Amino acid sequence: MSKGKVILSAVLVAAAFAGGTYYGGKNSAPVITSSAGGASFTGGYDKSQDIQSQAGTTDVVDLKATGNVIVVNEGELIMDAVKAAEPGDTIQIMPGTYHETVYVDKESISLVGVIKEGERATLDGKGVLNDAILYSGNNFAVENLKITRYKGNGIMGQAGNNFVIRNNVIVDTGIYGIFPQLGKNGVVEHNVISGIEDAAIYVGMSDNIQVAYNDVFESVAGIEIENSRHAIVEHNYVHNNTGGILAFITPGLPIKTTYDVIIRNNFVVDNNHENFAIPGSMVAMIPPGSGIVVWAGDDVIIEGNIITNNKTAGILISDHISFGNATGDPDSEPYPDRTMILDNVMMKNGYDTIDEVKALMLTEFKQGDADIVKVGGGIDSCIINRHRYVTVGVDDWKECDFTNTDNIDTYLLDKPVPPRDIDASERGKIAYLGICTGCHTYSGTMIGPPVQIIQALYMDNPEGLAEWIANPTKKREDYPEMPPQNYLDEETRLAVAKYMLSAKN
Repeated sequence: MSKGKVILSAVLVAAAFAGGTYYGGKNSAPVITSSAGGASFTGGYDKSQDIQSQAGTTDVVDLKATGNVIVVNEGELIMDAVKAAEPGDTIQIMPGTYHETVYVDKESISLVGVIKEGERATLDGKGVLNDAILYSGNNFAVENLKITRYKGNGIMGQAGNNFVIRNNVIVDTGIYGIFPQLGKNGVVEHNVISGIEDAAIYVGMSDNIQVAYNDVFESVAGIEIENSRHAIVEHNYVHNNTGGILAFITPGLPIKTTYDVIIRNNFVVDNNHENFAIPGSMVAMIPPGSGIVVWAGDDVIIEGNIITNNKTAGILISDHISFGNATGDPDSEPYPDRTMILDNVMMKNGYDTIDEVKALMLTEFKQGDADIVKVGGGIDSCIINRHRYVTVGVDDWKECDFTNTDNIDTYLLDKPVPPRDIDASERGKIAYLGICTGCHTYSGTMIGPPVQIIQALYMDNPEGLAEWIANPTKKREDYPEMPPQNYLDEETRLAVAKYMLSAKN
């Protein structure tokens, strides 16, 4: 929790006297709940109510079944192959080093690195290029690549549905390693990611997502589910980050909710790395040593994880007001409701926690190293086997009426969902949602300045903003330099500028 947010009042002095009976009584026998064979969670995503899911059962053709293969050899440009490709084609990239940004705006394209005797195709930004791979096409796949030394993002999705990002090695790619934004029905699995100054894997404003079997380390945030719904994060090795796995709501984004997130069967260990995020950004507030963080997200289930050696706490749950800063977005509900903590293995957490957590523990006369810390508001949360952990803030939580999530295998859809039907009049809106909101919120600081500041600077000059989007220059020392978005055509840049200047939340 940020300094100054947790305040102890004189009331605690009186409470200390009343608390004498706490230590004088005998311990009652704990209620031990077995997760094996117990009731399974029956809530969550209802596919029958999803219009896109129903459309996807009949309206999407598997183009990849009839596509061609285009081979790219070292010394050639991957982007040339993308330009030549037709929907359904697979681009095979041979081992070697490639210095370029690849932008895929076609449907049903696969980028597949060929691994030969351990050698991979490597995209190297040389510390100069901003993004390695950007995709806005639907039914996109990228596999088997090594990506390193970019300033912005390793792999970024911009409103593409039905994506697969698998078996890539991503090192030191700036703000985000893997960043699907505004996508539906996607898989991020078997990737190894490190050295990222925001989130190694950041799922933004997306639905029906599976994040599994990834190894993420030495980043500020390991895996972040932000303003997204119906996501399962499982079987990942999350270690030596500042914060391990996060379920967030960031105020000021067009999509206002994070809910229905299952975090299960992950190794969340030793997440004590110093926080090297961009000053003022959202993740700059994460205290080193945070295992799993639920920040205003709703309906988050934490089950079957091994959570050890995180020095601040194993699990942190907070609202917007207590953690970091109060939201300036009246449409963003600030409290984490219905957090559900099932059986997890938690050991040696909270051994060097922050002063705010120590103060909270004093309010409940707790001693020891904190496994679970809850601060601020929120309703209808539950926990089983609470006696196993050192906790603060959860004594009034009820017992969960289920013990596992065995009934839920995946939130992925049986069939691909159709592409977004984007009317020409909505081009600016979709580009804004899929690209700009990765770094800009309406009223707060995420990575770049708030949209309100941009509106004040450009007001009635969308042409000037469109030109700056293509060729940005660093204007303020307190924000990082924006990468140029000149891969967007002139018409789209102007449409984005007009929409951004008219946005109201």
